[in-house]
Amino acid sequence: MTRAIAVGVDGSPASGAAVDWAAREASLRRLPLRIVHAPWWEPRDFPVVEGDDALDRAAAQVVSEAGARAADGHPELSVTTEVLSEAPVVALLAAARDSEMLVLGSRAQGPVLGFLLGSHGQRVISDTTRPVVSVRAAEDGPRPDGEVVVGQQGTAGDSDPALGFAFGAAAARGVAVRAVRAWNLPPLHALNREFLHRTDEAGGLEPLEREELRKVLAPWRDRFPEVPVVEHVEIGSAGQVLLAAATGAELLVVGRRARYTPTGGLIGSVAHAALHHARCPVAVVPHQ
Repeated sequence: MTRAIAVGVDGSPASGAAVDWAAREASLRRLPLRIVHAPWWEPRDFPVVEGDDALDRAAAQVVSEAGARAADGHPELSVTTEVLSEAPVVALLAAARDSEMLVLGSRAQGPVLGFLLGSHGQRVISDTTRPVVSVRAAEDGPRPDGEVVVGQQGTAGDSDPALGFAFGAAAARGVAVRAVRAWNLPPLHALNREFLHRTDEAGGLEPLEREELRKVLAPWRDRFPEVPVVEHVEIGSAGQVLLAAATGAELLVVGRRARYTPTGGLIGSVAHAALHHARCPVAVVPHQ
């Protein structure tokens, strides 16, 4: 069964930007587009004393306008619209589970993440098993000629879902992948004989990091030979290095290994930094 690209809408400018991005992505990947809306995701701007009919009409208008917007920009698309009745997080997780990816609007940068779904956005990202793309309503608009930047850390198994998403996105767009690996000096307990021997053979710490990145990327180069690859290795904080490398990017892709606490899921510092501060759309891809 062909999976659609799902996008959550609420009628806001950020929601419109998400529809535009999702429609273009669906067109590039030749996938259907599914537009979903839950009427009670956001506070009402109209009186509820008019009854359920008014709520139903408002919800229908939101998805109708979003569907028309997608169809106007990409008339070749197969577009469906749906008003959901489940609780916000439940509804979005279900939409994501049945889709290739879920696209959400992000309202602003700052200390409080302003997703389309307010406080529910981070819960969706931390709990879903599918990629979630956050799209801001930026004044400078999309960057169709930019690279797809992807963060790479750890071993190949950890990075494969994010790398697969990044290479697929780059292939669909005909642009390069910039694979970014940030590194720091290892802690003293890691300086064992085997590590020191590998470092010596590689010619230093940075050459060792470059060698590790090259190994991780090798199967993806073979799978996507048409995609140019830029290997970017730099010492520093992973979040800061990744954000600097993503300046001018069309899409930033980060992996996510959720950590759960009594107050809910945490998405990790790198994904958190990317969602807060990146100027381009950010795809958060869960580790499998």
